[in-house]
Amino acid sequence: MKSNITRRTAVAALTSVVVTAPGLSFAQTDRPIKFILPNATGSGVDAITRAAAPALGKALGANVVVENQAGAGGLVGLQALSKNLPDGFTLSVVSNNVVIFPSVMKSLPFDMPGDFTPIAIVGSTPMILVVNPQKVLATNSREFIAALKAKPEGYNFGSGGNGTILHLAAEMFLDEAKVNARHIPYKGVGPMVTDLLGGQIDFAVVALPSVQQHIKSGALRAIGACADKRTAAAPDIPTFVEQGLSGYTMEAWFAVIGPKGMAPALVKKVHDAVVVAFNDPGVKDTMAKQGNTISITSTEQAHKGFRTELAKYAALVKKAGIEPQ
Repeated sequence: MKSNITRRTAVAALTSVVVTAPGLSFAQTDRPIKFILPNATGSGVDAITRAAAPALGKALGANVVVENQAGAGGLVGLQALSKNLPDGFTLSVVSNNVVIFPSVMKSLPFDMPGDFTPIAIVGSTPMILVVNPQKVLATNSREFIAALKAKPEGYNFGSGGNGTILHLAAEMFLDEAKVNARHIPYKGVGPMVTDLLGGQIDFAVVALPSVQQHIKSGALRAIGACADKRTAAAPDIPTFVEQGLSGYTMEAWFAVIGPKGMAPALVKKVHDAVVVAFNDPGVKDTMAKQGNTISITSTEQAHKGFRTELAKYAALVKKAGIEPQ
């Protein structure tokens, strides 16, 4: 009997160490916490993560390093994240690209969300359809649709990659407006925006934070916002709903995830840090200026949300007639 009690005690102690050690290790080592972003620099997710990184580091008690691993629309970075240990030292901020991929890719190098740990859906960011004003003279939705109808297949649009939320948002606009344009996928939002500014492509749907300065300078012209109401960060940009496309609304959300198998205590530690960081006054101010709406879910809601969104975007992809690649 004495031996059995000792064994149970030892097992309980070992379990306690396994669960709590990852959370404690943040304060016990100089090792940084790395956020792998499956997006190029210049993307909305990149702007959000870098703005919040100092506050996240403070809340987690460790230095935070942001590492962009773009490619294949985001698959490269996600695959890298999935191969890391679930020790809390490698995390990611992702957009809803991650729940679109299973519907637009014939095969994935991971299971979504099975190979990951959703920690929190943090908020949403406005998407805007913008044009190069040197290539497109239209100033509003009606004029833009008329231009597209006048020159079928005469215009092209870019995205951060096949099957991304930006690609799907543009395809849904074309479907709703009953017009056509040629899709040119890029290896990230940054290179796409560079070519949009240079006139290599005519238009794109983008997250507001990634083009806000270009709209203000006049280098790009906003045609409409994809949300159902205007954003306070750009109140002069009308929605497409206002401009007559009542069936066209698209949203982009962002979330914090980790590799599969993170211990519950560690997930709670990261979730708590996310709440603290995004409630930091400086971060809140930056998020507001970027137009982001912060509404942090619980971890349980994040798990459920990922599953619900997978089904939602599968239906949208089918509606838009996008063939898996």
